[in-house]
Amino acid sequence: MNKGKFPWSRVMLACLLSLCVVTARSQYTMPAIMDSASIQSQLDYLQERTRIYNDFRAIRDDIFLKMKTNVTDSLHREKQEVERLSSELTGQNVKIDNLNKELSRAREERDQAIRTKDSFSFFGMEVQKGVYHTIVWIIVVGLLIVGVLLFLMFKRSYAVTIQTRKELQSVREEYEEYRKTSREKYEKLVVTHHNEIMRLKRS
Repeated sequence: MNKGKFPWSRVMLACLLSLCVVTARSQYTMPAIMDSASIQSQLDYLQERTRIYNDFRAIRDDIFLKMKTNVTDSLHREKQEVERLSSELTGQNVKIDNLNKELSRAREERDQAIRTKDSFSFFGMEVQKGVYHTIVWIIVVGLLIVGVLLFLMFKRSYAVTIQTRKELQSVREEYEEYRKTSREKYEKLVVTHHNEIMRLKRS
């Protein structure tokens, strides 16, 4: 008679056990936020979902280990990022140093080109064009002053020469007049002397 009855109590017990297992599994399932959210979000989640007992916060061991793994991975990634950024910074510093050297060399070449453009070799010496122009103008002005002085001296000498020639011509004319007068006096004196001699002979 018992053999013909359906074991409903066993079916109910099996269903109840299955429900407990599913509930237990769902309770210990890892929250999705622990796999996708940031560390700060995970900490906020743990702060909201955990309780404090006698100043101690109760955290499931699997969640704690997951949190530890996440933090370690984050620190490792951050360390790698810091190393990468440090490497990039070192590379950038090297590039900056090279660019500064190239800039300094370019400035030196520019200054040398400007000096070369503004100067030239004069008797084996490098002379700036401004200095050369100043020297040339000083020489030109000096030559002009010397030329003016020579012209004034020549003009004065020419005037003195003309005056001397006039005086010499006047002296020559006076000399010729004196010589003519002297000759006439001499001739008169000779004639007078001859007449006196002849007069003395006749007497």
